[in-house]
Amino acid sequence: MSVHHINNNWLFLNEIDQIIHSGVKVALSNLAVDKIESCRTYLDEAMEDKSKVIYGINTGFGSLCNTVIDSENLSLLQANLMLSHACGIGERVPNEIVKRMLLLKVLGLAHGNSGVQLQTVERLLFFYNNDIFPVVYQQGSLGASGDLAPLAHLCLPIIGHGEIEIEGKIENAAVLEQRYGLEPVKLKSKEGLALLNGTQFMSAYASHCVSEAEKIWNQFNKVAAISLDAYDGRIEPFGLSVNEIRKQEGQQVTAGIFRDLLKDSELIKQQKQHVQDPYSFRCIPQIHGASYDVIQYVKNIVEREVNAVTDNPTIFPDEDLIVSAGNFHGQPLALAMDFLAIAMAEMGSVSERRTYKLISGTRDLPAFLVSKPGLNSGFMIPQYASASVVSQNKQLATPASVDTIDSSNGQEDHVSMGANAATKLFRVLENCYKIQGIELMNAVQALEFRRPKKSSPKLERIVAEYRSLVPAVEVDTFMHPLIEKSILYCKKGF
Repeated sequence: MSVHHINNNWLFLNEIDQIIHSGVKVALSNLAVDKIESCRTYLDEAMEDKSKVIYGINTGFGSLCNTVIDSENLSLLQANLMLSHACGIGERVPNEIVKRMLLLKVLGLAHGNSGVQLQTVERLLFFYNNDIFPVVYQQGSLGASGDLAPLAHLCLPIIGHGEIEIEGKIENAAVLEQRYGLEPVKLKSKEGLALLNGTQFMSAYASHCVSEAEKIWNQFNKVAAISLDAYDGRIEPFGLSVNEIRKQEGQQVTAGIFRDLLKDSELIKQQKQHVQDPYSFRCIPQIHGASYDVIQYVKNIVEREVNAVTDNPTIFPDEDLIVSAGNFHGQPLALAMDFLAIAMAEMGSVSERRTYKLISGTRDLPAFLVSKPGLNSGFMIPQYASASVVSQNKQLATPASVDTIDSSNGQEDHVSMGANAATKLFRVLENCYKIQGIELMNAVQALEFRRPKKSSPKLERIVAEYRSLVPAVEVDTFMHPLIEKSILYCKKGF
């Protein structure tokens, strides 16, 4: 099997996705090994000077930063830190995010500015390569001082504590020694802090969500194009000239996508009886385009973060320098994820408006997209379901990053709440699949009433694939299974 070697070169988010989804094994390059070992050697030598007081290395943590710890207790200090900080609560973090956390933690430590042992990094890689998932919880991080609680749960199994999931079964981490011959790592000075400080909980969610947002955005365009044709909408708002003069990149990209999707559609070319379409159709370039621009902005921020060193203190052997600063503070990610949550909630919001128009009994479509409305309720209530999810997304789009709560006796007096921004964003995107599935179900149903005329070849291929899974509705039927199939189709991707 091929191996990806971490060599501290810049990794794009799509490359991280490829590494994770391909199942390729990951190992440290010789360069990364040298950097990790050189930094550890430098720190060991620095600690020989008993007069040096270095935060988190021979002191307590947070507001206990002025409490000096005896050298014989430095290893115990790091183990105590790991155990005391494992205070996660709530739902478990999905394994797909935990695997990403493991990889991102290794990437951060491999730069050689954290002072960890090589053995510690290799243990994280063993977990990653063997699908050993530490049990991590979604709540407990303030998104500053690093993602302390979730990273404590992620890394506790290194020292033989905490819980892990192997082949779908949750085990005590002690099983690692029995099953794999892995003795608990004896942490050296600073290691616990290096493992717990960092933004890998936030950045794992953020990098996953950027990829999902791109997929959802692209699919919303395809669904909206089917809706536009089914609603007998106009192509003029997607023209080249009218979108170029607005000067917004996302708007121009979106309009170009719609021109391509609708090329050679019989429906889009037919004579229109109406002068203009409602905003939910006519302003698709402006609305979808604005979300596109947000995705690109957030992608840039997150890409920087996953290539960064975000623990504290940071060590610079070549400069003979150890700095206690704030690279663990999640503000860049918190603001970006809040922004993305708003942008994607808007994608869902305008989607539901198109669904509402499709069932409205206008443009020669029957009310609720069923042949005998009245006797049949047809697609009346799927729109209710979509509206309820849209409403929840609006609540989830309330920024987490505008809040802060004092912690650690005032030493940590401003926090980012980026962890809450991360889990909220994840839920917004899950909801977008639901909204998207409902619009698609309505759009394809509405298209049935335009036959024998056809949409474009590209859209008709999607419709045919979709119809092989979700049948047309002629009379009232049990709708829940059809909605679930539609959502699943969207989640699998098209």
